[in-house]
Amino acid sequence: MASTNEKNLPGYAAADMEKSSSSDVFDHGGQRKGSVVNAEVLTGEIYDHRYESTKRGLKSRHAQMIALGGTIGTGLFVGSGQTLARRGPAFILISYIFMAFLVWCIVTSITEVAAWLPTKGSSMNMFGYRYVSRSLGFAMGWLYWYSLGILVPYEITAAGLVIDFWNTPVNIAVWISIMMVIIVGLNALPVRFYGETEFWFASLKVFMMIGLLLLSFILFWGGGPTHERLGFRYWQHPGAANTYLEEGNTGRFLALLSTLVLSAFPFTFAPELLVATGGEMVSPRRNLPTAARRYFYRLIFFYVGCVIAIGILAPSNDPALTDGGAGAGSSAFVVGIRNAGIHGLDSVINAGIIISAWSSGNSFLYLSSRSLYSLAVTGNAPSFFKACTKGGVPYRAVACSSLFCVLAYLNVGTSGSVVFNWLVNLTNTSGFISWICCAIVSLRFFKACEVQGITKDQLPYHNKWFQPWGSYVAIVGFVFLTLINGFNVFWPANWSVSSFLTAYIGIPIFLVIYFAHRIYAHNDPWAHDPASVDLHTGLEEIEAEETPAPVYDKWYEKMRVVFE
Repeated sequence: MASTNEKNLPGYAAADMEKSSSSDVFDHGGQRKGSVVNAEVLTGEIYDHRYESTKRGLKSRHAQMIALGGTIGTGLFVGSGQTLARRGPAFILISYIFMAFLVWCIVTSITEVAAWLPTKGSSMNMFGYRYVSRSLGFAMGWLYWYSLGILVPYEITAAGLVIDFWNTPVNIAVWISIMMVIIVGLNALPVRFYGETEFWFASLKVFMMIGLLLLSFILFWGGGPTHERLGFRYWQHPGAANTYLEEGNTGRFLALLSTLVLSAFPFTFAPELLVATGGEMVSPRRNLPTAARRYFYRLIFFYVGCVIAIGILAPSNDPALTDGGAGAGSSAFVVGIRNAGIHGLDSVINAGIIISAWSSGNSFLYLSSRSLYSLAVTGNAPSFFKACTKGGVPYRAVACSSLFCVLAYLNVGTSGSVVFNWLVNLTNTSGFISWICCAIVSLRFFKACEVQGITKDQLPYHNKWFQPWGSYVAIVGFVFLTLINGFNVFWPANWSVSSFLTAYIGIPIFLVIYFAHRIYAHNDPWAHDPASVDLHTGLEEIEAEETPAPVYDKWYEKMRVVFE
């Protein structure tokens, strides 16, 4: 049974409340506001035992591999080649290093937050609700739900287009249907099946990336069929940096700004996947920090290593990067393999890209459905979506989120694809907005811990090198990227109302959702008082579920020295 003090905390919903016919309700200062007849009226029932909840079915190996490769998809394998073509190898390398740094700041901050209380339905919108305000949790949750939901058909469509690499006579609608059924089917199964599937999907992506990095190293030294040493020749010709909109240094600066924006897409919503899996992970207070520490290697080896490799393999002026064919024909890796005279390997890479898109779609649907489930758990969506199967699947949230998949059929027709592309553009700034909110949540969490006497040594994870200053840096960086997201539309030759809306409509959508809830909850403070923030509800249950660390994890803990 929870203590009386815990009942006075924002976001608290004790299990015993629904057992009483008249439950006390308290405001954020701990003062009684009145009583309600049914616990259904409470704003946010984090533990509502009238419903089945999600289960902790993700093992440590699942968490590690999902963290390494869960959301690596067409953005990295195909989109990076298009970015290379437009801006050059130097700018894409600088941009990926910059983005990796900002994302690492976010990963360290949200892991500190999530590892402390990785409750069932764990998500950043739930922590926004608990540590900042109901309105922020509401706005973040719906942002995640629609943005991630739209990205599912995007990845399905991308996989279908990549299949056209083989010039199959089968209509793309057939491939879309097959992939849709499998993705929805996997998400309808207990989470251990999702974890096992993603483990193998992510493993294939990781091994493929390692193989491509080794291939680029071999070709760098002339180990290909032609024995032609590539080196950094493409940095010299056609050049390390292109211009954009203007000539000279101004054009190169604008090209760098454009590359910074374009380079963000492969990273989008990847850190949030760590937090979401925490709610269904075995021993999350131990496994989440381990996954976060290893995330650093993903950023360095897979993202930064990838753009170094494509700068070696393909010239930025190769027409195949932009219009050389469907799917993998636009991948810088495939272009480099063909130019090196290696036969057959391009089809293997093509298959790997299809698996990557498939895996990313699987992860995005998982994230979208869990966002809707956590919205319901915190009282920001109908309690209808709280329902889970005995296996822990929030089946109503999965079914509702799966409806976005139907949007993939818009790409079957030319006019429909225009609509689909416009819908995808709604998510252009969603990643930036999400990361700004994540940093705000982490800063409020740090403040609450400080006021309530929880020291950094008590946290399951704390990165002394990057936090809390890393959260401030992330806020500044992502606000800047949000504002310049569509700067090119302000050039007279590029101006149009549709282009402007495409670049910036995500900002007013989020603000409208947030301020609409602020009006609805006008009696709420803008942010919870740090002294009354709920840092304890559910902690005993989570600690009781923790299991001892395996021997290899103990060894790793003793040996690690990176950024700790």
